[in-house]
Amino acid sequence: MGKSVADGMWEMLVSAGVRRCYGIVGDALNPVIDAMHRNGSIDFVHVRHEEYGVFAAVAESCLTGQPVAVCGTAGPGVAHLINGLLDARKEGAAVIAIAGDSETVVLDSNTVEELNPYKFFDTAALYIGRIGNPAQLHHVVSSAVTVAMAEHGPTVIALPGDVASADAPKVALRVAVPPTRIGPASYPEISAMADVINAADTVAIFGGDGCADAGVQVRELAAKLQAPVGYSMKGKQWLEYDNPNAVGMTGLVGYGGCWEAINKCDVLLMLGTDFPFSNFLPHSKVKVIQVDRAARHLGRRVPLELGIVGDIGGTVDQLLPMVEPKSNDRFLHKCVKHTEHFHKQMQHYVTKGPDLKPIRPEYLATILNEEAADDALFFADTGTAVIWASRYITYGPKRRMFGSFSWASMANASPNAFGAQLAFPGRQTIALCGDGGFTMLGLGDLLTEVQRRTPVVHIVLNNSMLDFVNIEQQEAGLVPYGTDFHNPDFAKVAEAMGATGIRVEEPGDLRAAVRTALAHQGGPFVLDVLVDKYALAIPGHVPAETAAGFTLSLAKQTLNGHFDEVLETATHNIRLL
Repeated sequence: MGKSVADGMWEMLVSAGVRRCYGIVGDALNPVIDAMHRNGSIDFVHVRHEEYGVFAAVAESCLTGQPVAVCGTAGPGVAHLINGLLDARKEGAAVIAIAGDSETVVLDSNTVEELNPYKFFDTAALYIGRIGNPAQLHHVVSSAVTVAMAEHGPTVIALPGDVASADAPKVALRVAVPPTRIGPASYPEISAMADVINAADTVAIFGGDGCADAGVQVRELAAKLQAPVGYSMKGKQWLEYDNPNAVGMTGLVGYGGCWEAINKCDVLLMLGTDFPFSNFLPHSKVKVIQVDRAARHLGRRVPLELGIVGDIGGTVDQLLPMVEPKSNDRFLHKCVKHTEHFHKQMQHYVTKGPDLKPIRPEYLATILNEEAADDALFFADTGTAVIWASRYITYGPKRRMFGSFSWASMANASPNAFGAQLAFPGRQTIALCGDGGFTMLGLGDLLTEVQRRTPVVHIVLNNSMLDFVNIEQQEAGLVPYGTDFHNPDFAKVAEAMGATGIRVEEPGDLRAAVRTALAHQGGPFVLDVLVDKYALAIPGHVPAETAAGFTLSLAKQTLNGHFDEVLETATHNIRLL
């Protein structure tokens, strides 16, 4: 018996390093899944929802650097992939989607579940290929793999069921994976960069995920220039630990002296970051030099003095001998002192935590930080979970943090942690889940985790509210509406599904419960923590429009008969306010 097109596709994907596929089987995908089963080199993860599978694949690909496959059958199954693929594009994950497609004889007839892959996936995928006949097998699959790996993003292979079952062409069924490393910037660019730095009195650094392999070099540069170092959410894990020049983050989840550092310096070095909240970045007076591996990132957030394409580590290595050391540390000292003061303020609800009920999320995050392993993998749902994860949990050199930080989708933490656990079995994987995100996507596929016996620890921040949305509405000067909901006892639901669960309502019970959850190895664990719904996180720098919005919202709430809510917010955050 000869090889089918589906056999050939999987053989090529395996040659490129694909070892796992997440998805749901069905109709148009049946011959594809049958071929994968025969291949024997792919671990198929049958999830309950395709979107959950893609988020798992995104985390696995980003953390391992390897391509990961996902699949959905024609029409509705394919449609469920789209949000996760958009996340893959934003996070730079090499995810290859196998999209079941209508049979070729009925294409363009508006048949049941027919979907045009080129139109549908256009916003998400870097490459879309449809194998309309067996002769297209090699170039479509090769293109999908090459683009996913070289350009760091999702691609799509649409495969009709009848073509999947057809005989494969007699060609070499392998893919030569291209090298993906980008070198340092050119000498003239680095020399020009050094000239701007040497002419400045004060320099600050703001780094992102592009500094992943350059933490040592950036610290050395900061020390030589007496430069405070701020970072984006993605850059925190690479630049904060063991760094005396660290000054925190900016933005609405920010803390410390970062805003002052990057807005009050003479020259700002933006290294490997595409920080999207440009209202927190300097737009005049400060000379900005941006270095990034992707040319499309340069200058799209703020006006630049210099925009340079290059690898951060290699570029900084060559820059270091060209810059003159700076002796004046007054600016650095001021920003570091501001950061130290902010950290001291942040400890108020940690210190008071054992006596405060409902449980303060700051106290919960601090206990997690103290009890988790030094190489734990943390995943945060988009929302206030990100705030507590960024402020109260330390990362590096082995601890990692991941989330939907660029796409900002809800419900990513649980599937991210699941994908990481499959890639790194036995390593602590901790999902900080908002209750909205957990009920949206994580709860259904808790069954998948039970079936796989994966020891993912879900910390559910249970406040019966879309907390971050509530804050956003107040920032906009609105009376919060549509953000409250009713939750079950998540621990009991978890137990009914075959997982292990504990519900914590008393702060005195919290540390023991966290220890139990982190030590558990017999499958997924759900720690349902009733946290204070009124807890606020005031950023290190509050823009005037944000302060005005909160003030207006509180006034409107009072005038609309919600004074009790206003009073609760004030009394629960009196130290911060």
